[in-house]
Amino acid sequence: MFLKSALRAVPIAAGFAACVSTAAAQQFPTKPIRAIVPYAPGGSTDVVMRLVAPHMSQFLGQQVLVENRPGGSSTIGLDAAAKAPPDGHTIGIANVTFGANPSLIKKMPFDSEKDLAPVSFMSLVTLVLSVHPSLPAKNVKELIALAKQSPGAINYASAGNVSANHLATERFSSATGIKMTHVPYKGGGPAVVSLVSGETAVLFATIPSSIQHFKTGRLRALGVSSLKRSIALPDVPSIAEAVVPGFESNEWNGALVASGAPRAAIDRLHQAIAKSMQMPEVRERIIALGAEPVGNSPEEFGAFIKREFGVWAKIIREVGIKVE
Repeated sequence: MFLKSALRAVPIAAGFAACVSTAAAQQFPTKPIRAIVPYAPGGSTDVVMRLVAPHMSQFLGQQVLVENRPGGSSTIGLDAAAKAPPDGHTIGIANVTFGANPSLIKKMPFDSEKDLAPVSFMSLVTLVLSVHPSLPAKNVKELIALAKQSPGAINYASAGNVSANHLATERFSSATGIKMTHVPYKGGGPAVVSLVSGETAVLFATIPSSIQHFKTGRLRALGVSSLKRSIALPDVPSIAEAVVPGFESNEWNGALVASGAPRAAIDRLHQAIAKSMQMPEVRERIIALGAEPVGNSPEEFGAFIKREFGVWAKIIREVGIKVE
């Protein structure tokens, strides 16, 4: 008799647990959400988060407040997110450096794989392999041949150490067997200025920062870093299409929370991000930045991050990238 009663109680208990989970999801959030961008205002990661935040606020019923905490190749801001109460009310916005940092920084302030949980991939930002017109390379193949003739003679710019364009150039160099000299600047703007002036010869630039210079002939676009051509630059081949099959090295950004956050909170945050990404005004603005709105599931974003850790560990080991 007792056994039958216990067996009947199992589905009742399971149903009660499901109701509690649903109730928790409906109750979250109970206060404003803090979105920590680990970079200074104005970069692509910051711009995307600020586009999405007002719409997330509407969907969640609580204000999403963007907080910039730059420094340490994004580790300062993400450390704050990792050490926040694991209740989902603080999110950290990661980008490509998140995948590379564990292989570059010996003493990380947090464990990238264990201390932060994925919420959603937000957007993918295509880069353009750009050169100064004085460089005698009209396409990707000619650039590779030129670099192989004089290893280290060509200078390439970046927005700083472990920035998206730094990592993309090293990934490209690793895939093609070339050697160029890195010249880091304090931001994407100064890096583009250096290329336009001829101070440097090569840069994996973002589309918004370089497209006008392609139109005026002050810069030459050789190839885009995505597997397919960009809508913004339909006449520019992808590097994968042109010469390096499978090559892909994009900027990206996505949301994370401190590990241990309730699944109900993670799901609510993911839904708010995914819905925001589908809003026409958000999609149009993000596409205008040369980016692709994503908004996929925590599991899909988690699988992507895991691949990033493996890819960058291999490249950093082979090429010998160091934080200077």
